[in-house]
Amino acid sequence: MHIVLAGSHGFIGTALRSSLQDAGHDVRVLVRHAVTRPEEIWWDPAAGRLDPAALHGADAVVDLAGVNPGTRPLTAARKREVMSSRVDTAGLLARTIARLDAPRPALLQASGIGAYGDRGDTLLDETEPLGRTFFAEVVRQWEDATRPAQDAGARVVLLRTGVVLGPGGGALRPLWPLLRLGLGGRLGSGRQYWSWITLHDEVRAIEHLLTADVAGPVNLVTRADRNQEVTAALAQALHRPAVVAAPAWALRLVLQDFSSEVLGSVRATPAALTASGFVPAHPDLASAARWLVEQQ
Repeated sequence: MHIVLAGSHGFIGTALRSSLQDAGHDVRVLVRHAVTRPEEIWWDPAAGRLDPAALHGADAVVDLAGVNPGTRPLTAARKREVMSSRVDTAGLLARTIARLDAPRPALLQASGIGAYGDRGDTLLDETEPLGRTFFAEVVRQWEDATRPAQDAGARVVLLRTGVVLGPGGGALRPLWPLLRLGLGGRLGSGRQYWSWITLHDEVRAIEHLLTADVAGPVNLVTRADRNQEVTAALAQALHRPAVVAAPAWALRLVLQDFSSEVLGSVRATPAALTASGFVPAHPDLASAARWLVEQQ
């Protein structure tokens, strides 16, 4: 396939690009710096600039672009950056796809299970209404930005990704060193649900959705387990204890608004992904934890 990828240098994008290339696909990447390689395509999402000819003949566009909201305090300015980095890129790609003649490429658009907000023990499939948190509003506007492509008849898949368990990044990046030292434990009460997927299965799921007969929101999760169960499984795989809990008040102090993503409970289920025929390679915490330890 001919695939155009935005966000190719991120945690998921790096792994996806490598996997696609290994499978023999023709992958071109969108960049904001001066083009120096044949596979690069220049664009400027903030200015709304992208040559439609760059997407001509593509089978799919995968948009994983967006600043990481967990790396800096979520000040008002940072919140605007988080929002614009997603809405600008998704909107520009959707409008550009809409301008192309049929057959138009499919758009696989990154999103997140933060869409649902803190919902406790409620099981959440893709039909659930969106929440009212800041991150739910980000998802609402992010996904709405793809409307031009949908209205033009392009297949649009909204990749509502959960907690991605992988080496070197994602939700485990700050937690992994503590787990290796035997200092990792539950976050807050530990009762909150974390809807997780391994990086390996995240990439496999995106590749599956390139050709699957699926459109609309898809929860990219394998299953939901309580936070204390996730940290315990990882510690067990490392042969370490997991007894040092991080109190909720401390997490709220350090993480501020982002603490809602760590302490909130989202029990998402992969209803659409399962119905499409996808089978995860790591279907439970034990297999996921073993894979993670093997990657270290």
